[in-house]
Amino acid sequence: MNPAIKSAAEYAQRCGMKPYVVEWGLRGLIEGWIHEVTPDRLSGILHRGGTVLGSSRSKRFFDISFREKAYENLQQRGITKLVVIGGDGSFSALNQFYSDFGVPFAGIPATIDNDIAGTDYCLGVDTALNMIRQSVDSIRDTASSFSRAFVIETMGRHCGYLAMTSALATGAEVCLVPEIPYDLDSIAERMRDAKAHGRNYLLGIVAEGVGMGDSLTRWMGDALGMDARLTVLGHVQRGGSPTVYDRIMAFKFAVAAIDALQAGEKNQVITFADGTFGSDSINNIADTKHRVDPDLIKLCEGLSR
Repeated sequence: MNPAIKSAAEYAQRCGMKPYVVEWGLRGLIEGWIHEVTPDRLSGILHRGGTVLGSSRSKRFFDISFREKAYENLQQRGITKLVVIGGDGSFSALNQFYSDFGVPFAGIPATIDNDIAGTDYCLGVDTALNMIRQSVDSIRDTASSFSRAFVIETMGRHCGYLAMTSALATGAEVCLVPEIPYDLDSIAERMRDAKAHGRNYLLGIVAEGVGMGDSLTRWMGDALGMDARLTVLGHVQRGGSPTVYDRIMAFKFAVAAIDALQAGEKNQVITFADGTFGSDSINNIADTKHRVDPDLIKLCEGLSR
């Protein structure tokens, strides 16, 4: 998010706009934690994980009286356009705000779950994948040294993108995700054959949406006769310095967002599909079910059976 903040503010300045930043998201709009951009606010943030502005959910934003307060805070500063970096919840809130007061916004998708319809990529995904890859590589050292089976649970809500991509990138033997039916009997037969041919450790990656972390670990111990351990990576996946790819994508998303607002678009989410940046209305995105790339699913099917 930080590279996107920096790029959006600097590009807006080059376009003749006067950029501001809002601290703590929707809550900041209500409280008036809105600051004109100065060089010191953008200095030294590019390499930092998370967001220097802070992020928060605000139940008060559901109340029209608090949205009116947020609108007054924007009016006092002459702010007429908004860029929001976030996911479905943030976009829906700003869409309601647009319906109430007509303040145009452009949304930059940023969620490690990579589960926003209409875009192939969301900011933060590559950084999260590299955090997972680093963790799994370290766990492999222990697994091979002690001849153990390890199950690693990734985030992703009800989307298995992180788990599938990580399983392929780390050479895991098993992958369980919501998108692919799994067959434990078939997996057991495959794993026993691998052990018979000299494999002395196993790695399984499971998406949190399957709810099988504990069960798969116990099953590996019982069915395969191995010392099996579970590692839930949790919020380590949400941190870390942004990768080069994420930084460059942040710049491109931010420029596309400012360009969309300059072109008069009202309530659009910036998308990246088939290698091209575009935009779509939040209503279309909200009404469309997200689907993981079928080619990725096909690559992982053999790890679920």
